[in-house]
Amino acid sequence: MRKYSEKIMAIITWAAAILTAGVLVYIIGYILYKGLPYIKPSLFAFDYNSENVSLMPALISTVIMTLLSLLIAVPLGVFSAIFLTEYSKRGNKFVKLVRITAETLSGIPSIVYGLFGMLFFVTFLGWGFSVLAGAFTLSIMILPLILRSSEEALQSVPDSWREGSFGLGAGRLRTVFKIVLPAASPGVFAGIILAVGRVVGETAALIYTAGTVAQVPGTPLASARTLAVHMYALSGEGLHIGEGYATAVVLLVLVIGINALSAFAAKKLLKGKTGKKA
Repeated sequence: MRKYSEKIMAIITWAAAILTAGVLVYIIGYILYKGLPYIKPSLFAFDYNSENVSLMPALISTVIMTLLSLLIAVPLGVFSAIFLTEYSKRGNKFVKLVRITAETLSGIPSIVYGLFGMLFFVTFLGWGFSVLAGAFTLSIMILPLILRSSEEALQSVPDSWREGSFGLGAGRLRTVFKIVLPAASPGVFAGIILAVGRVVGETAALIYTAGTVAQVPGTPLASARTLAVHMYALSGEGLHIGEGYATAVVLLVLVIGINALSAFAAKKLLKGKTGKKA
């Protein structure tokens, strides 16, 4: 009876894996089939107009928005995780409150963040529809994700490593930055990769904060649109559906490239630390 149940579970697991892979391949194939015929040089012109509907300004704005969001959220998230894991007492009520709050914020719809960003950054602070308002809104959105993933990565490091470092005379700060954080770097990078994916694919929050101007932002207080917003705008107009699919292809390639680069950097970092220890 036990062998039959194990076989049934194995079949269900394989079927689920094949179904998931099949859906993923279908989505990617459909996007490539619809978008590749519309990939042409005019789509990458630096000037946007109604004839070429260039995605280059949106691509540059996406890179700027992603870098600004990570510049704000990553230090806050990682250092907060270090404090919660390494410096606060275990079982502390404040730590529990922060964790519950982070998990709650992770489940809030992005449009709520967009409304908050519009009311606070755009209206109250007077930044208007700008890259800065969009970046701060996105940083608040991805902060819980980075915090929780970094905290779990730090907790996965064995306590014996910390005890060994303390036994050799290293202080807590040196132990954290020389032993614990490098060992937890793959998990931290994994959280950052997920955050990048959410930033690049976000639309609702940015429409309310960064605007939809299809130009390269000259200043942080200038309005701009990302690739996801550009694709949404083209789809909504209904005049350039093919170019919208082409934008989806570029967005797909961008996300895959960023994920591959981040995974490569994490692997090299971990390999370098392991080599030094050896």
